[in-house]
Amino acid sequence: MIYTPKEEIVKRTERLRELMEKASMDGAFFNYKIDYFYLSGTMQDAFLYVPLEGEPKLFVRREMRRARRESPLSELIPIRSLETVKDHIGKPQRVGMQLDVLPYNFVMRFRKLFADAELADVSPLINDLRKIKSPFEVSLMEKAAAIAKKVYEKIPEVLQEGMREIELGGILESYAKSLGHEGLLRVRSLVFEAYSWHILSGKAGSIVSQINSPMGGLGMSPAFPVGASRKKIRRGEPIMIDFGACYHGYQVDETRMFAIGYMPEPFAGAYEACREIHYRVLDKALEGVTCSELFNYSVELAHKLGYGDNYLGYSHHKVNFIAHGVGMELSDPPFIAVNQNYPLEEGMTFAIEPKMVFPRQGACGIENTVLMEKDSYRVLTNMDEKIIIVD
Repeated sequence: MIYTPKEEIVKRTERLRELMEKASMDGAFFNYKIDYFYLSGTMQDAFLYVPLEGEPKLFVRREMRRARRESPLSELIPIRSLETVKDHIGKPQRVGMQLDVLPYNFVMRFRKLFADAELADVSPLINDLRKIKSPFEVSLMEKAAAIAKKVYEKIPEVLQEGMREIELGGILESYAKSLGHEGLLRVRSLVFEAYSWHILSGKAGSIVSQINSPMGGLGMSPAFPVGASRKKIRRGEPIMIDFGACYHGYQVDETRMFAIGYMPEPFAGAYEACREIHYRVLDKALEGVTCSELFNYSVELAHKLGYGDNYLGYSHHKVNFIAHGVGMELSDPPFIAVNQNYPLEEGMTFAIEPKMVFPRQGACGIENTVLMEKDSYRVLTNMDEKIIIVD
């Protein structure tokens, strides 16, 4: 079992307090589990209060023994009701809460409890804090990438003509879990549930669905209308496999292309165009170009390569990003996207995914999780990038 080191938690809290001071907050609550795990080291049923001065306080509903074992914080307080919290934190004047994810009723209960305090949104601060990964975090992502690499190496052994997309997804998920994949992917969203088995073959790759992606897939039903379906995989069609892996809470995201027998055109050529866009954008990022400029640059490249109509979707289904941050969630900053006017920095990790969609035919593309280093970048998901043809 891996636990978050105390020095890691201390550094995160110190950086958070710097941001809180600039935002004139004298305290902040963290009720969203991903964020309080980041700041406490435990995901037991609890919530965290970080004062501008003094020790953070973790209020634990259950299970206290596990919380004490997992968290290096010194003040863990058992509670049965929110009303008891007030006795432990004094009277903050301006207190932060995660207003992007907390339910309205929950926020109103806190507002009633701290009626004299001004309520502020701490979400932009924690998002800004989490966008730079520490060596400890990168090490966990590297282990997730090692799991993913083995999963992709397994695919040629199990992929068969006539098997269903969801059948392949189940085989890969089972194998990934045997290697340490936690099975659950997380995303900061009210409308999208992340999953590992994003497997789209043939025409299914051109189906658009609920997610903000160039393609969504058919899915299993109207209740889960994305990803792998019961469609049978056929010979001579593009098979896009986007299988995310998670290790001790940290994720990597990657996509590779497969085919049985042969890869037809236009997908073989379009895939090479995606690879070229992928690496030319990364090279450009080293020059300090802003994320929005990088996105526009990728669009220009797609047009020059002859795939402007298919790049990142078709017609009005096109999306306006080529990369999303990845770490504990698949929606961490940064984003290489429209209106993201900041450069990539050392320590940022993100999944870059140029993809092409051909209406009623299918889709192709590549995706890698990348770490920005000093004057360079490193692809963490370093599995084979060529199209894999299975006989």
